[in-house]
Amino acid sequence: MRVVVQRVSRASVEVGGRTIGRIGHGLLLLVGMEKGDGEKEVEFMADKALHLRVFPDEQGRMNLDVQQVRGEILSISQFTLAARNRKGRRPDFTNAEEPGRAEALYSRFNDLLAAAVPVACGSFGAMMDVHSVNSGPVTIILEKLSDE
Repeated sequence: MRVVVQRVSRASVEVGGRTIGRIGHGLLLLVGMEKGDGEKEVEFMADKALHLRVFPDEQGRMNLDVQQVRGEILSISQFTLAARNRKGRRPDFTNAEEPGRAEALYSRFNDLLAAAVPVACGSFGAMMDVHSVNSGPVTIILEKLSDE
């Protein structure tokens, strides 16, 4: 499982020209499920995203998490994060989780997030236009580790 985290001042997602999700101050999460991911990885990543200290405190240091700043999350499924590109020029997506299982894991991930903060989501498997204003900019890549 891979999650690209961007601190944003606002973000939205459109499908077919219609806005289906929008947030203000918070986090944009691009979420990719990989073969072998399960409940353990989903719980770990949700906890990591919710407690990632990327928002400034009174001294301007990145010391607060999305919950502490009363932020929101826009979660976007993105199977291309599972791409491997060590050989050749065309990305290899064989490590991406099967769509039905990936959608279930993605849904569970979003449920865990939504228990703590307001969450808007994209549409799993749809062609989406994602708009964001990256604040900072701050972008962090979260990956499961083999021993986690």
